[in-house]
Amino acid sequence: MIIAQGVRDAVQSAVISTVNDSYDNVYHGVREGYSGAYQPSADEFEESLDYGDIYGRLDNLLELRQENGYHVKYAGDEAEFRLSNLSVHLRNMPLAPSDPDNANGYLADAVIRLEVPMRFGGNILPPMTINLRVQAKYMPLF
Repeated sequence: MIIAQGVRDAVQSAVISTVNDSYDNVYHGVREGYSGAYQPSADEFEESLDYGDIYGRLDNLLELRQENGYHVKYAGDEAEFRLSNLSVHLRNMPLAPSDPDNANGYLADAVIRLEVPMRFGGNILPPMTINLRVQAKYMPLF
């Protein structure tokens, strides 16, 4: 559980960083009370979503190595855990939303699979496998 909490925190940090990096693409509708990822194009606005490099951030944060489609953390020669199947979904704020409370906002939902090898009494057990879910919301401060 300690590993799962640490990995979840790192994934959340990477997702928040990705959302914050999208700041350049956000149309500043602060006067209207919302912000979404849009850029002006001729006489209209086009959606501009940036998924960033979440695996790259995780590799740096957790010192992971890429092996056979997994991102693996080692403790000495032993694999401590491995990550795979990262899925990120960005939900853009609609331009001129009808919801004045800005409930939906610009959201990033991420899911990643965590596998932790288990051993007890010198025996190898099936790994603990869970899907970690995190969410980050972009909110303009000014």
